[in-house]
Amino acid sequence: MENRSRFTTLIMPPAIYLFLLFLLPLGVMLVFSFRAGTTGAAHNIFTLNNYRAFLENSSFQRLLWRSAGISFTISIISIILAYPIAYYLAFRAGVNKSILMTLIIVPTWTSYLLRIFAWKLMLGSTGVLNSILLSTGIIEQASPILIYSRTAVVVTLIYVWVPFVMLPIFSSLERIDRNLLEAAADLGCASWESFLRVTLPLSMPGVVAGFFFAFIPTLGEFVTPLLVGGAQGSMYGNLIQDQFMRALNWPMGSVMSLAMLAVVFILMFLLTRLGPLSELLEL
Repeated sequence: MENRSRFTTLIMPPAIYLFLLFLLPLGVMLVFSFRAGTTGAAHNIFTLNNYRAFLENSSFQRLLWRSAGISFTISIISIILAYPIAYYLAFRAGVNKSILMTLIIVPTWTSYLLRIFAWKLMLGSTGVLNSILLSTGIIEQASPILIYSRTAVVVTLIYVWVPFVMLPIFSSLERIDRNLLEAAADLGCASWESFLRVTLPLSMPGVVAGFFFAFIPTLGEFVTPLLVGGAQGSMYGNLIQDQFMRALNWPMGSVMSLAMLAVVFILMFLLTRLGPLSELLEL
């Protein structure tokens, strides 16, 4: 009885937090998706027309899958860049591990908007990139080469999320028993072979967690595409924002949000088929 009371006491705060900040808003959005009218003002009228309109509009679906592809690319590149950093911190940094980790994390304490604006300046016509190209004679006059494009969105979001992707990978690498690596070496495994057969498989839970750390927030991004992407770099999140803020079509915005959530759940289901969910997310 005492154990049950202790368990209830420990589980109630996160359960209430989850209900108020996730399940309740999700339920409200689900209700709005079935309402008629632009702002869902017709409380007593429930309809499937919003879902029908979404399925019939191929541009909505095309932008959703294009944004999913962009987020997938950002997540994969972030993993490729973050893994060597995490590996070095876990196996090579030694006593400097904490200092280096702090140096990596400190930039994330800066305002998100300030960092995005910094990249906007660097990629603009008077930014660092143009200055380098002008000084080397590659171009004769300054021009916004990367700004307001899909490439600018990808580059900026990779910069933002690499530190966050690195953290679960580092945590997973830290938990690897070093005796396993020594045993692999005693059995004649070369360094690269030991990495492929021991280190990489055991660090996959952190890799998968890091993938979702980047994929889920970037799929719904609208601030970064708005500031550095322009018309060419718009993502699905910008369309959802327009439905809620400009068109005031809350039911359609709710439907589009639920469709995005469904894509995330489908991908999570497919990736977690690689192993038990508890193992993939255990850090």
